[in-house]
Amino acid sequence: MPSVKKGNKMPSVVFVCLGNICRSPTAHGVFQNFVDAAGLSEKIKVDSAGTSSWHIGDAPDARAQAEALLRGYDLSKLKARQAMPQDFHIFDYICAMDQSNFDDLAQLSAGQNLSKLHLFMDFAPEWQMKQIPDPYYGNDNGFADVLDMIEAASKRLLADMKRNFDL
Repeated sequence: MPSVKKGNKMPSVVFVCLGNICRSPTAHGVFQNFVDAAGLSEKIKVDSAGTSSWHIGDAPDARAQAEALLRGYDLSKLKARQAMPQDFHIFDYICAMDQSNFDDLAQLSAGQNLSKLHLFMDFAPEWQMKQIPDPYYGNDNGFADVLDMIEAASKRLLADMKRNFDL
């Protein structure tokens, strides 16, 4: 399982997909919920972004919001933004949803702080899937499947952060 070393600042994570309207805001909302439930809201920073600029300022996809709400996750306040090179200096964990996003982020990093970059599903090895599929063009069941994957990876990521940052 991936991990990062302790630092003196508030630990942080950014979840990244292509447009920041389906997978990454879902991960953002789910993980924030897990952080809040653990009483760590003031101790862990959570964000999300997209590798493309197509949806900057947009709310998450309505289907993603609806499926998340069925499980108690409110994504309505999130707005899409584009990943930036500075994210590699700001965040301790940069979690890509798939290999294409991972590769785009590696290029964006200009080779700096690559140890922070992870495939998000590396935190859920029991799934035997390395990538979270984009549900945007699929049927509505895809959003439920994505949520299952994100919940599993979020549990392990939070455990990793708690261990590595003595939370």
